[in-house]
Amino acid sequence: MSDFLYARSQMGMSLAFHIVFAALGITLPMLMAISEGLYLRTHQPVFLELSKRWSRGAAILFAVGAVSGTVLSFELGLLWPGFMEKAGAIIGMPFSLEGFAFFTEAIFLGLYLMGWNRLPPFVHWLCGVLVAVSGILSGIFVVMANSWMNSPAGFKIVDGKITGIDPIAAMLNPAASHEVLHMTLAA
Repeated sequence: MSDFLYARSQMGMSLAFHIVFAALGITLPMLMAISEGLYLRTHQPVFLELSKRWSRGAAILFAVGAVSGTVLSFELGLLWPGFMEKAGAIIGMPFSLEGFAFFTEAIFLGLYLMGWNRLPPFVHWLCGVLVAVSGILSGIFVVMANSWMNSPAGFKIVDGKITGIDPIAAMLNPAASHEVLHMTLAA
């Protein structure tokens, strides 16, 4: 088997593992926040219990997703250095924004998990909403980078060199809206 096939196999296995945790990690915080919101509105204990249980699940999914996502980041550079040398300047912005969304999610997940009975109920619920929103945004930014690989835009090739890089045009490439909608709804 060639190095190319090994690299593709490794990346494929890593992506297959990560997507399960990423998709559930997008969905569960949203359900967690909705459940706590319903508890705040109705004061029915079942919604509070659901929210507490789902928050523990969300923490596990976040941890496994963070580790497997970090592995994928390293694999992009280690397995595909030529691609990243050429495309890194083009798709670097959505990956940077994903990093910002990831850290926002981590901060508010920590506040959410440690804030039971420590934060005012509305503030606690708001932390859960921010976990859900930042998780969704994280997924959107990664899918924007992936959609660029399916429909490259936002750059010019002059004399074999990439010039005229427009990161916004790269993020909003023709495939982005369809792929972002598909992944967000599928999660």
